[in-house]
Amino acid sequence: MESTQIGELSQPMVQSAEPSAPERSNSALEDILSDASLTYFRRGQRAIAMELRAVFRLAAPAVILYLLQNLTSMSTLIFCGHLGNLEYAAASLGNNGIQIFAYGLMLGMSSAVETLCGQAYGAHKTEMLGVYLQRSAIILIVTTVPLVIIYIFSKSILILVGESTVISSSAAVFVYGLIPQLFAYAIGFPLQKYLQSQRILGPSAGISAAVLALNILLTWLVVYKLGWGLLGASLVLSMSWWVFVVAQFMYILTSDRCKKTWTGFSMLAFSGIWDFLKLTMASAVMVCLENWYFQVLSLMAGWLQNAEVAIDAFTICYTIFGWVSMISVGFNVAASVRVSNELGAGHPKSAAFAIVTATSSSLIIAVILAIVALAFRHVMSYIFTGGTTVADAVSELTPFLAFYIVLDGIQPVLSGVAVGCGWQAFVAYVNVGCYYIIGIPLAALLGFKLKLGVKGIWTGMIGGTAMQTIILLCVIFRTEWDKEVKKARNRLDKWEDNKAEEPLLN
Repeated sequence: MESTQIGELSQPMVQSAEPSAPERSNSALEDILSDASLTYFRRGQRAIAMELRAVFRLAAPAVILYLLQNLTSMSTLIFCGHLGNLEYAAASLGNNGIQIFAYGLMLGMSSAVETLCGQAYGAHKTEMLGVYLQRSAIILIVTTVPLVIIYIFSKSILILVGESTVISSSAAVFVYGLIPQLFAYAIGFPLQKYLQSQRILGPSAGISAAVLALNILLTWLVVYKLGWGLLGASLVLSMSWWVFVVAQFMYILTSDRCKKTWTGFSMLAFSGIWDFLKLTMASAVMVCLENWYFQVLSLMAGWLQNAEVAIDAFTICYTIFGWVSMISVGFNVAASVRVSNELGAGHPKSAAFAIVTATSSSLIIAVILAIVALAFRHVMSYIFTGGTTVADAVSELTPFLAFYIVLDGIQPVLSGVAVGCGWQAFVAYVNVGCYYIIGIPLAALLGFKLKLGVKGIWTGMIGGTAMQTIILLCVIFRTEWDKEVKKARNRLDKWEDNKAEEPLLN
């Protein structure tokens, strides 16, 4: 069978497996890519215009959504910081030491439903989206049990890893208020991925904006007027997440756009749990290995000589990178949705072309942002702190930041492609090798043995991420997309229930 590689737009369309639903028709993009009556240039021009519209309609609201969610947590930390240095240190430690672990785990596990819902939606197996959503929520709710234990014993855990007793005690108080947030994650992330797979992102972004405003108002009231301190601030944050979850679910119940994909609670959600769990755990490992990689490197910066300046410079650059990376996260979402939808629909050329368009768009924006960072390298540190010492350190580190911004314009998009294809287990192995066998040892060697300091750590971080990016690029370029269509079809057929209608629970 002839393979379809990225960019081979002039090849005849690969005949994949037959459509599984009579209502499925070829996408307009697939028609353009296969239209022999058009010249190669005109075909590419029309396809690019169409795909750019599709990508940006997904990426723009995704950027807003994830940025607003980050700002919600950040606003809580800011309020805690105005209570005093101890409170800010405690809230930061509770957030970065305990809560971010649970966030990464839950978000990673929910990418399984992103794969399956996206492919099922493209294949017009709309009734399965609600079932996948419920299966994911069941698995994530069960996962919260050991996480709650970690939250309860957070004080002892923090002291065990070397944090002071005073800060650990206050951090534990903050963490106790975040326990309800765990269950909001368990339901909210699958809901978000379920909507995302149907290209419904605008409502979630709008809800996030309202939740951010509500969180700011209630945190101010609880912390400053009622005097509930750290516990009050974290409880409000948990409540804000529950508002987000309930609002999303109410949208699903009332929106005409979800009538075909949400048919009510079903006992089918409890079938096929083991196979679903394997994909879920692979997804969690893939995301967590990446998140922990950056946490380890941040920790290493604190071991350097003149650690205060090193940490300040590293933190400022990494914070700026965090803001910029929201754009690539948006393209990650766009790539995941477009690829999973097109594979499910049986359109190998469209899936390949979506990858090229999303990656190119993200890379161009990343290059522009890197240039901006270089242009303002001498002054951007003053947003966070005064003093020429830190400003000089940030200025010296900015070329590394700029290079990493460019690299980040590609890597998250490729990770989105992996999620859309269901390659989570493979990427998890790649992450282990690139991040923990190459990246971290290289950072330690350059930063400590060769005494390059923060520059050495950033070089190690770049090395691990660059290796992962190169591997994913090679794999994607060599992929035969007609075979990926068959794999998607087989996966959906395996997990779709072919029995008679099951009784609904509602």
